[in-house]
Amino acid sequence: MAAVQRIVIENAAIATVDAQDTEHADGHVVLAGNRIESVGAGRAPGGLENVVRRIDASGHLVTPGLVNTHHHFYQWITRGLATDHNLFDWLVALYPTWARIDERMVRAAAQGSLAMMARGGVTTAMDHHYVFPRGSGDLSGAIIGAARDMGVRFTLARGSMDRSEKDGGLPPDFAVETLDGALTATEETVAEHHDASFDAMTQIAVAPCSPFSVSTELMRQGAQLARRLGVRLHTHGSETVEEEKFCHELFGMGPTDYFESTGWLGEDVWMAHCVHMNDSDIDAFARTRTGVAHCPSSNARLAAGIARVPDMLAAGVPVGLGVDGTASNESGELHTELRNALLINRLGAHRQAALNARQALRLGTFGGAQVLGRATQIGSLEPGKLADLVLWKLDSLAHASIADPVTALVFGAAAPVTASFVNGRQIVQDGRLSTVDEDAVARSTREEARRLAGIAAQA
Repeated sequence: MAAVQRIVIENAAIATVDAQDTEHADGHVVLAGNRIESVGAGRAPGGLENVVRRIDASGHLVTPGLVNTHHHFYQWITRGLATDHNLFDWLVALYPTWARIDERMVRAAAQGSLAMMARGGVTTAMDHHYVFPRGSGDLSGAIIGAARDMGVRFTLARGSMDRSEKDGGLPPDFAVETLDGALTATEETVAEHHDASFDAMTQIAVAPCSPFSVSTELMRQGAQLARRLGVRLHTHGSETVEEEKFCHELFGMGPTDYFESTGWLGEDVWMAHCVHMNDSDIDAFARTRTGVAHCPSSNARLAAGIARVPDMLAAGVPVGLGVDGTASNESGELHTELRNALLINRLGAHRQAALNARQALRLGTFGGAQVLGRATQIGSLEPGKLADLVLWKLDSLAHASIADPVTALVFGAAAPVTASFVNGRQIVQDGRLSTVDEDAVARSTREEARRLAGIAAQA
């Protein structure tokens, strides 16, 4: 067998985000193939064999790659619309357009979403895709193919909707699937694409969209399907006061109690948003180790409110960060969510004690790995873990006068990414993607956005 190739990174500040929050002011990381071989202070060990590259990372902070825990890639081609709406009005305004997407549009939108995240330090992405118009093509395959081409580690949460307007839901009637159709298509997606191995690049989750767009039977059978197949479960939960009212009117209980009644609490589940949670809701999530994808920018954009992240963390709830769809977070970047999570949570009850810089970094790295069920593989810089990491440049005008590198990364302007590695392969070089043509992606997304707008206008 060929000898494993090594990449040596030296002279960097390092935030490992391990259990002890170990940091090195001047340290090294050695990559051996797709694994981290060593991390420590000072220079790398001498006598390493088959070193194919040495990186002088002076002026940089090395962190684990960022992990995105909630997104809707297709929304990249409907950015900037319905900008003054709350969630329900925003959905009603945009569903008629979203219901006309096709495979070409979805692939272009996935490329745009992935490109923006990857060039900003995301090494593991996820997409919650739940709009499958009839005759639209292989949308799941298009999304997975885009992630494969980008070189990003990826979880597709195969979504579904079966509660349309005629059943009291929000989506148009022609935008939903049948119960049996959704379950069958989800099972086929898992069978075709899910990889359960340690270094998997593609995994699948079962992900009915939300209580107000999904029947109780789809929620219940979706949970049973996921556990039979051994994959994770994802949905939206407790995002707005309107959702809570909807659940009480339709089910006679709040969202968390409804989720528990349908089998949707557990350590294999994570929910997006969880803004309107009372103490008993948080206790239920902590007791069952149900995870949360915190999306601060989207929550602010849609005026949903401030999630009780400090209380969740204190109770032991796993929490990661999410971009959310770019029709409600037009920047599409996760590294800006580190700062926004910290600042927005300081507007809540805990004020300046809500979150600090290192807690914010943990949310975006190890917290995300926990939520996706991959904490033994990614999310921290430790020997034996997968070689997913980012070099942030902090010695230029934007950050050079901030002494602490983690503070500079979280409190400062969005830091440039000099290099990003996924599975030991470099996918970003000096802020540009090295796996795809960014300009070609931009052109494609612009063309598909115009095509979709034209089709929606004619309809």
